Amino acid sequence: MLQIAYIRENQEKVIAALAKRNIDASQLVADAVSVDEKRRHTQVELDNILSESNKLSKDIGELMKAGEKQKAAILKEKTVSLKEKSKELSEQLEVYASDLLHKLYAIPNAPADIVPNGKSADDNENVFQSGEIPELHGEALPHWELVKKYDIIDFELGVKITGAGFPVYKGKGAKLQRALISYFLDKNTDAGYKEFQVPHLVNEASGYGTGQLPDKEGQMYHVGIDDLYLIPTAEVPVTNLYRDVIVAENELPVLMTGYTPCFRREAGSYGAHVRGLNRLHQFDKVEIVRIEKPENSYAALDGMVDHVKNILDELKLPYRVLRLCGGDMGFASALTYDFEVFSTAQDRWLEISSVSNFETFQANRLKLRYRDKDGKNQLAHTLNGSSLALPRVLAGILENYQTPDGIEIPEVLRRYTGFDRID
Repeated sequence: MLQIAYIRENQEKVIAALAKRNIDASQLVADAVSVDEKRRHTQVELDNILSESNKLSKDIGELMKAGEKQKAAILKEKTVSLKEKSKELSEQLEVYASDLLHKLYAIPNAPADIVPNGKSADDNENVFQSGEIPELHGEALPHWELVKKYDIIDFELGVKITGAGFPVYKGKGAKLQRALISYFLDKNTDAGYKEFQVPHLVNEASGYGTGQLPDKEGQMYHVGIDDLYLIPTAEVPVTNLYRDVIVAENELPVLMTGYTPCFRREAGSYGAHVRGLNRLHQFDKVEIVRIEKPENSYAALDGMVDHVKNILDELKLPYRVLRLCGGDMGFASALTYDFEVFSTAQDRWLEISSVSNFETFQANRLKLRYRDKDGKNQLAHTLNGSSLALPRVLAGILENYQTPDGIEIPEVLRRYTGFDRID
């Protein structure tokens, strides 16, 4: 959530920045500033009344001590009137504060200066590419056929148990999935990230804290009877560990990682591009989250990008890194890099990670602050990234490592799987 003071003092700058998202934010900004003016005016009026009331209370005490009860009674009547007025103003202030909060919730984060203009994924910038695209044998198959051939993932069984988009991993497929999770977590903890196991359901406050609510409410599974949400990513519970927390400056940066299943309704997703593991309602993901001082956050973002690169280099998968344009960025992000792995059997790029800097957007919602060397509380910057989302990484491994005699296992994973081939 953008800070209202910043919006108020930089209205044209905010509108211009949000234009990168292809939205005209002038009315959103004007509405927020208007409500804030009413809120601030009401607060001043209330403060003046409370100050006057406090002064009268002191005067009444002095008059009572002096034995001037009649004069004291006149002032008491005035304090009753002031109390009624202050109650009225307090209630109005709550209305304005609530209205302002909801208006601020509707304003997305302002893209960083480096974010390119653009309307869709076609306008994203390819900033890095690595790895040789393998030449597959003539009978190479896409992963959804490979998993049937080797009996390692069963999509139909998932439909029977739950519905489409909930696969069942079997045998070596299940073990390869577990190997990837362990490998990703080990890479993250070796890099200094502290591992957490977190709940897979969160309350509404957590959803608002990281920006999934109200923006992506329709994509989240809601457990209505308990008013809880199944998490769309570990980012939500992990980042919310620091909701309403003031961190000492010497405790920064905070580096966290966690593995969770993730749940997304993916409403409106259909077609050949969502076959197999390409788009699921439940999938596994390992996440990294950082809390940084503002002046260090973009260097930290670069470090996170390099960390994910290193993982993909070790897996020996062809991949590229894209800087997302304004029209393709998430609601809460100031700058996002997407990683895509090349699926040779499908002849297309598959997104496997997003690494983002949210600047103060999430921290403002979370009330996540750090105390600087002068003892003042400042909003921190939050960052997160997938390292990595498993389904499409697994799809890339199955397709790119297939041979006429079976599917080779990347060398770096063999100590986790205990086998070097699926056949």
